[in-house]
Amino acid sequence: MFSHPDYDCREQLIWARDADGGLSAIIATQSTAMAPAFGGCRMWSYASNTAALSDALRLSRGMTYKAAICGLPCAGGKSVMIGDPKTQKIEALLRAMGSLVETLNGRYLVAEDVGTNLSIGGD
Repeated sequence: MFSHPDYDCREQLIWARDADGGLSAIIATQSTAMAPAFGGCRMWSYASNTAALSDALRLSRGMTYKAAICGLPCAGGKSVMIGDPKTQKIEALLRAMGSLVETLNGRYLVAEDVGTNLSIGGD
């Protein structure tokens, strides 16, 4: 992970699995030195784990740029859940993801993104 070309010194990079909830997820945060990192949680059927990692890393960097442009004292973060939102977005998986985010104790603020909106069974 750390030799990935998009890594560029993230503060935290978490790769987590929860077999009971069916979760395989990545959370990438740039920095929480000034304030929590923030960014959406995407659920997507990635072609590979490397593709999921690339997406999380690039999108967290993009959220950092967005925060800077808006003058916010936050850095970017992004989370991705690996799976098909049309068939795998179930309550157990979403609860497992919520539990993972909770372990960060407010250092990452999460919002919806592609595949994680309020509709049941996908977008």
